[in-house]
Amino acid sequence: MLSDTSLPVIKATLPVVGENIQEIAKRFYQHMFEARPDLLDGLFNRGNQADGRQQQALAGSIAAFARYLVEKPDQLPDHLLSRVAHKHVSLGLSPDQYQIVHEHLFWAIVDVLGEAVTPDVAAAWDEVYWLMGNMLINQERGLYNAVHLSPETIWRTWRVAERIQETDDVVTFVVERVDEREVKPSLPGQYVTIKMRMKDGVHQPRQYSLTRADDGKHRHFAVKRVHGQGTPDGEMSNLLHTDVKVGDEVVLSAPFGDVVLEYTDRPVVMASAGIGVTPMAGMLSHLVKAGSQRQVMLLHADDSPDSFPLRRQVAQDLELLSDGTMHTWFLNRDQDSNGSSFTGFMDVNAVELPLDAEYYLCGPLPFLQSVRSSLISKGIPPKDIQYEVFGPDLWQADFQ
Repeated sequence: MLSDTSLPVIKATLPVVGENIQEIAKRFYQHMFEARPDLLDGLFNRGNQADGRQQQALAGSIAAFARYLVEKPDQLPDHLLSRVAHKHVSLGLSPDQYQIVHEHLFWAIVDVLGEAVTPDVAAAWDEVYWLMGNMLINQERGLYNAVHLSPETIWRTWRVAERIQETDDVVTFVVERVDEREVKPSLPGQYVTIKMRMKDGVHQPRQYSLTRADDGKHRHFAVKRVHGQGTPDGEMSNLLHTDVKVGDEVVLSAPFGDVVLEYTDRPVVMASAGIGVTPMAGMLSHLVKAGSQRQVMLLHADDSPDSFPLRRQVAQDLELLSDGTMHTWFLNRDQDSNGSSFTGFMDVNAVELPLDAEYYLCGPLPFLQSVRSSLISKGIPPKDIQYEVFGPDLWQADFQ
């Protein structure tokens, strides 16, 4: 809760800060990396910096948190905090780094807003920052403790045991442990961070969803190649596709992620597009391993059957379930023989959805917006719809 002193100040200044928050975030990152270029070596992904996604995500999260403090003081944006906390621990973020962010963020606020940042305004926004920061620090401490790890020990070396060419642009990497230490189990839908040394010597992190349930010795994750080799946004996927071979060693974090399949008896509907099928594949694999009797429906959209990543794996897992079905939408395809395929963009009205189902979505932002809106218009409660975004969350639909 904001103090009585800060609440009216934040209420009065939230509009102007909101109008300028993206510029503040942009200058914050520029200033911080000029002073601390070491933070770009292993912690911040420069692809997300280059295209502005990280700045937009930071701006959205701060504005959403401040708005909650003003408009819904008896509630906390738990989804927002959880999503950020999981991403932070997957990168090995430590509590002391919040002070570094604070220093450069408040420099940017003054740089953008100038004389409007009076001592009272600065004190009020300082309170907002540390309310959010301390909540995240506490959540992150709990996540580290839950897996008995620390920011330094979440990392582990694995050896590439197999490469599977799923499509022209997607490769599954199967990695095996290189020692006898216990493997921290993943939950269905979680991801790991891979940290690799780039061509210029800088280490870069990137998260990838786990596509199979754990067996105690291996991890599976699929990587879609981002075209435009040499650009920051595609350097990790291109390096993995071209340079990483069977027998090579890679460094992965423990599994994290808050979009996790609930353990209930309710029907589950998964809707994905393109490489967004990867967390769904992980969930399906966990359901098969558990011998689940739930009704499970996978809805997937892609360019064509040939570009559908992990198609064989998810089809086989659905067949192994007692009540598993799949419906597909392809923009380009020949006649499909299974009778459950459509042409064009995904339309959830084209299929009969189970009653009282839980929904999990993953794919490009326009796909998420379209499918979620369609589900809500059909009367599906927003609380029953979870979505995963690859990279910084630029939408934050759960927090609006």
